Amino acid sequence: MAIAQYIKEIGRGARGAKPLTREQAADLFGQVLDGAVSDLEIGAFCLAMRIKGETAEEMCGFLDATHERLALLPATDRPLIVLPSYNGARKLPVLTPLLALLLAREGLPVLLHGMRTEARRVLASDVLDALEVPALIAPEKIANGTVRHIHTQHLHAGLARLLAVREVVGLRNPGHSVVKLMSPCAGPSVVVTAYTHPEYFEMLQTTFRTLGMNALLSRGLEGEVATDPRRTPRYDGFVRGEHTVLEAQQPGTASEVPGLPAEIDVATTATYTRQVLAGELPIPPAIKRQVEHILHVAGQTASETSS
Repeated sequence: MAIAQYIKEIGRGARGAKPLTREQAADLFGQVLDGAVSDLEIGAFCLAMRIKGETAEEMCGFLDATHERLALLPATDRPLIVLPSYNGARKLPVLTPLLALLLAREGLPVLLHGMRTEARRVLASDVLDALEVPALIAPEKIANGTVRHIHTQHLHAGLARLLAVREVVGLRNPGHSVVKLMSPCAGPSVVVTAYTHPEYFEMLQTTFRTLGMNALLSRGLEGEVATDPRRTPRYDGFVRGEHTVLEAQQPGTASEVPGLPAEIDVATTATYTRQVLAGELPIPPAIKRQVEHILHVAGQTASETSS
């Protein structure tokens, strides 16, 4: 079926648009990723989905198409912790590199993947470069206790092209949701992801359950998966799609986080990260709690895999 037929269904506006089936969504997204459609059709798809919004069934289809085409990292000895990072810092320092390195210190293999999708933001990958954490130029096995990061281009060029559409039209598209949920690993993994808008919560839960994913879900900070260091959000864990509320949201917001810098530039963030890892500054309690929840889901994932 041509993509025009799909656009006709999803492009009737917020009230008139019809959701696609999982199979239709997979076919449409596969054609987009393969570069089998024109730039005009891609623009129409992006705008139509932005207005309509994704259903869980559509998201499952988009992920089906993505996982069929991704360049996968080899299976790791322990579940690979996958940290998508596509937003970067805007008002507070990006703490995703700190989260990654704290998890590696616990003996887990950690992959951060991402690319720039918004101008004038400090990226987690830039901070990791400053910390001399190697970037991958092709998928390879990550050792326990090691962090690596990779540009989306090296996982799938078509997916990177789709994300770059934001620079032209100024709006996010389904690709931005897909990259925060995908698992580019041939073996067991735990996807750490976050949502900003409450309306995505139910869609994400249903997607994780349907696909039988291992994941940790919480509210993020400025689009990043590292939690806001000033708050303790609700944490939802998924192991092979089985859902558990790991912690309820705690009330209140801390007025300050000891040692957290006001500046968000790469050098300042890298220095702060080094100081926390060296014990010269305290780990933000909210980040420490997030590490504990990830370790729990990873442990459950390993147990389920070995049983």
